[in-house]
Amino acid sequence: MATLPLDVIQSIVDSHCDDIFAHLGCHQLNGGILRFSVFLPGAEDVEIFSYDNSALLLKLEKIHEAGFFTGTLEASEPFRYLLNICEQGQWSLEEDPYRFGSNIGEQDLYLFGEGTHENAYSFMGAQLKAVDGVAGTQFAVWAPNAKRVSVVGEFNHWDGRRHMMRKHMLSGIWEIFIPGVAEGAHYKYELKAQDGSLLPHKADPYGFYAQQPPEQASRVYDNRRYQWQDSDWNQKKCQFTKRDKAVSIYEVHLGSWKRVVEDENRYLDYRELSEQLIPYVKEMGFTHIQLMPISEFPFDGSWGYQPIGLFAPTSRYGTPDDFKFFVDQCHKAEIAVLIDWVPGHFPTDQHGLGRFDGTPLYEHADSRQGFHPDWNTFIYNYGRKEVANYLMANALYWLDVFHIDGLRVDAVASMLYLDYSRNEGEWIPNAYGGRENLEAIDFIRHVNERVYKNYPDVMMVAEESTAWPGVSKPTNFGGLGFGFKWNMGWMNDSLEYISKEAIHRQYHHHDMTFSLYYAFSENFILPLSHDEVVHGKGSILGRMPGDSWQQFANLRAYYTFMWAHPGKKLLFMGSEFGQGPEWDHNNGLCWHQLEITEHAGVQKLIRDLNLLLQCYPALYELDCEEGGFEWVEADDSHNSVFAFHRNDSSRKSSLLVVCNFTPVVRENYRVGVSSPGVYAELLNTDSSEYGGSGIVNADKLCSEPVPWHYRENSLELKLPPLAAVILKRES
Repeated sequence: MATLPLDVIQSIVDSHCDDIFAHLGCHQLNGGILRFSVFLPGAEDVEIFSYDNSALLLKLEKIHEAGFFTGTLEASEPFRYLLNICEQGQWSLEEDPYRFGSNIGEQDLYLFGEGTHENAYSFMGAQLKAVDGVAGTQFAVWAPNAKRVSVVGEFNHWDGRRHMMRKHMLSGIWEIFIPGVAEGAHYKYELKAQDGSLLPHKADPYGFYAQQPPEQASRVYDNRRYQWQDSDWNQKKCQFTKRDKAVSIYEVHLGSWKRVVEDENRYLDYRELSEQLIPYVKEMGFTHIQLMPISEFPFDGSWGYQPIGLFAPTSRYGTPDDFKFFVDQCHKAEIAVLIDWVPGHFPTDQHGLGRFDGTPLYEHADSRQGFHPDWNTFIYNYGRKEVANYLMANALYWLDVFHIDGLRVDAVASMLYLDYSRNEGEWIPNAYGGRENLEAIDFIRHVNERVYKNYPDVMMVAEESTAWPGVSKPTNFGGLGFGFKWNMGWMNDSLEYISKEAIHRQYHHHDMTFSLYYAFSENFILPLSHDEVVHGKGSILGRMPGDSWQQFANLRAYYTFMWAHPGKKLLFMGSEFGQGPEWDHNNGLCWHQLEITEHAGVQKLIRDLNLLLQCYPALYELDCEEGGFEWVEADDSHNSVFAFHRNDSSRKSSLLVVCNFTPVVRENYRVGVSSPGVYAELLNTDSSEYGGSGIVNADKLCSEPVPWHYRENSLELKLPPLAAVILKRES
C-alpha cells in the first residue's frame, strides 16, 4: 500500500502536521492510483462511497489506533466521494472536509498582509457558503505563529484533532471549509503554540455572533440575509451629520434604559427597544441615539468598554438581525445611530485576543507599550499591518453591514500618548524620543480617511481629553481627520461652576466663559455623558447645590446654557428628566420620578430645547464658526449673569440668551442688543410649565436707544432667579 511515512502519520495523530491538506483527503499518486487518508479519532471504521449512488468503493484500513485510516484506489483523477463512518456502532455518510480546496483568493491574502483590506470581514471568520454544491461554513483566522489551528464545536465534539486547518504561509491565515456546519453552530478555535502546548480555546476575532455571556463561544451567523428598508434615509442622513446641522444626541446604555422588572428584571431586547426607545427619543426631539459599546463583551460592569467580539453585536439583547431591525427603525423615524467604538485596548480574558497564537500578536510584547495600567487591558499594536487592518475593517463593517451613521471613538488620548497614565520609566519613547504614539496617529488618520472616503455622510467623533491640535481637522491639513471632538474642557469647567453654591459663583465666573476662547478651534460636541453620573459623582441633578427647588432651577438654567452654547449636544439617558440617583447599570432608569412635577418639568424643558434647536438655525448653523456667537455680557461676576447672541449665517434671526445663576430676581436688568426692535421670550426656564416660580417677561419688550454693552440699543429685562431666558427679535 502506498501509505504515508510513519513520521507524517505520527505528526497528524499528534496534531502538529505542518501541512495537513497535503496528506489528508484524496491525493493522486503515480500510476493512476488515488490515496485516501482520514484521521477521525474515535472512529471504528471508515469507507469511501460514491457520491451519486452511495455505493461502497473502498474500505479504508485503520493503521493507527488513534484513528488514522488510509487506502488506495485505481482511478485516473480525483473525484467527489463521501465518507461512511462508523462511530459507537452507528454508520453515517459525511463529506470529507479535506477534499475541498482553498476558498480564499490571492488578492484577499495580499491585501490583508498589506493591511489595506477594507472588508476583510467578507472572508475572515465564519462564512456560510456552498462549495462544489455542498452547504457548510468556511472558517478563517489569523494566527501566524501557531503550530496548529483547529475549529472546534459541537459538530466535532470540541475535538481539535478533527478539523485541523490549512495555513497560508505568507499571510499567516488558517482556513478550512467544514461541510454541514449550519447557522447557529457554536465554535471556537483551538491553537497549539510553537512549543506544542495547547492554548485556551479562543473566540473568533471576526465572529459575527456570540453566545450570551458568561458563555464564550462564537456562533455561525448569516449576515447577508436582512432586507434593509432605509433607502430613503440614505438620501437624508447628510442633514444629520454635518457641522452646520442641528445635532442633539441621546446617549443610551441599552441594558439599563428600561428593565422588565416583573420578569426577573430582564433586559429589553432589540425589538422591544425599537417599540419603546425609538418613539421616546423621537418625542423628546433628539436627532441622534448614541449607543454605549454594542460589540460583544464578557463583563456587564465594563458597560462594553472591554470588548471581546468587535464584529458581533452583543447577544444580550438579541441577534445581529434584531439589531439591524433596531437601526432600520431608527432610520424610519429619522433618527441617526452612533455607536461607541473601542480600538484603544482589549481585555485579558483567556478566550479573547491576548497572546492569541501563543505570542503577543494583537498586542505589544513589552508591557510598557502593550498593557494599560488603568484598565488592566492590552493595547493594540497599531504598527502591525494585520492588526491595523483588523481594526480598520471593523470600523467600516459597522457602517457597511449595520448601516451605522457614525462612530464615537473611545479614549483617543490613551492612543495618542505613549506615556498616558504612566510614570517616568514606565513607557518607551518613539523613534524621535517623543511621547507621541506615531503608529497610533497614523492608524487613526488612516481609519478616518477610509471611513470618509467610503461613507462621506457619517460622523467620526473623538473622545479626546487633551489639547492635541487639529483633532477634527482634515488629515491633509495635518489633523487627525475626525469630524467632531468631545469638548471635555467645557464639561469639566461648567460642571465645576454649576456645582458651587450661588454665593460663591462670582469667584468662579470665568469657568463659564473660558470655553469660548477655544470653542471654534475644533468641531465640538458638548457632552454630559455616562462618565459624569457614575463612580460616586452622583447624578447631574445631584450635583446642583441648594434645596430641592434650587437644584431643579439650577439644572434647568444649566441645560439651557448648554443648548445655547456653541457646539452639538449630548445628554446621557435619565439626565433629560433629572434622575435623582446615580446611574446603575444593573437596573432601569427611575421612570417613576416623572410622576413628580419638577422631574416632568425638566423633561418638558429638554423637549422644548430640542424643538428650538431644530427650528432656529442660530442655535446650530454656525456652531463651529466664530460668527455664530457674540458676547453681550461676559464679566458681570457680581450678579453671576451671562448674556450673548447666537447668530445664523444671515444674521437675520439672531437669538439673545441671558442666564442668571443666582437665586435673586434681577429687576430692570439692562442688556445691549445688536438690532433695535420688539423682542419676545421664546423660552424661560422659570416658567411654571417647567416647575419654576413663574417669573417671566410676559409682555413683548421694545428696545430703547440707550447705549449699553457697546451697543446703541438695549432692553430692560426681569431676570428670574436661577434661570435662563432666550429671546427673539420680532421686528
